[in-house]
Amino acid sequence: VTVVGVGAGEVPTDESNLVARSIAYAFESLGQQLPGLDILAHNAIPHGRGMGSSGAAIVSGIMAAKGLLEGIVEIDSNELLRLATALEGHPDNVAPALFGGLTIAWVTPDGPQFKKLIVHRGVSPLVAVPAATMSTALARSLQPESVPHEDAIFNVSRSALLIAALIQSPELLLAATEDKLHQSYRASAMPETDSLIRMLRSHGLAAVVSGAGPSLLVLGSDPAQRLRAAELIAEHSTTPWECLLLAVDFKGATVMVHSADAVA
Repeated sequence: VTVVGVGAGEVPTDESNLVARSIAYAFESLGQQLPGLDILAHNAIPHGRGMGSSGAAIVSGIMAAKGLLEGIVEIDSNELLRLATALEGHPDNVAPALFGGLTIAWVTPDGPQFKKLIVHRGVSPLVAVPAATMSTALARSLQPESVPHEDAIFNVSRSALLIAALIQSPELLLAATEDKLHQSYRASAMPETDSLIRMLRSHGLAAVVSGAGPSLLVLGSDPAQRLRAAELIAEHSTTPWECLLLAVDFKGATVMVHSADAVA
């Protein structure tokens, strides 16, 4: 495995590499023999910062397997999600990486399921990435075993509102991203993230922790909002943060064949 970009020189380059393991898992699960492979991984997602890099790596491997098995094994969307979820442990990150847009994912006795929705074109994401990393396991360990009933009700209502805000009414994003279930419990482990989120929200910007952190996500209701967020982060941060102005992907993961014997 050759790794280019983020993680080059840090992530494994043998069969333990997550992309390689995902390809191997897909082949084994589908009853196919894995040939020898040379893998070139172009990584663009920062690791250990709450941006779903492991889920994206798994999806890359599953999609590469799909391409390599084209014409041999038919792999539909449900099978792709099943394979990716088995590796990741939950569908939360792999579903949007696979299908793009806004995905709602859940698990049933028959396996993981998903529904894809189209995000309102006004929604303008910004991710601010600090130099520091945080393990997902550490972030999860800070969560309490139980939460007050009223806090659970609060978040259920905001979750429903968030769907409406993302697909129809971006002006509701600030209210829809209110939270009582996880961010406050993790704040002590990422104090600058917490401070910046509070500052941004005081300016009317829908800022939240990205995944398990320590990156933060701003969901602007228009492009001007995220530019304002970038300015405020530069003004108020005490350590270096990289602001990434991102677009919502509507297509999802795809396979491109570059030659007769190379699939990426």
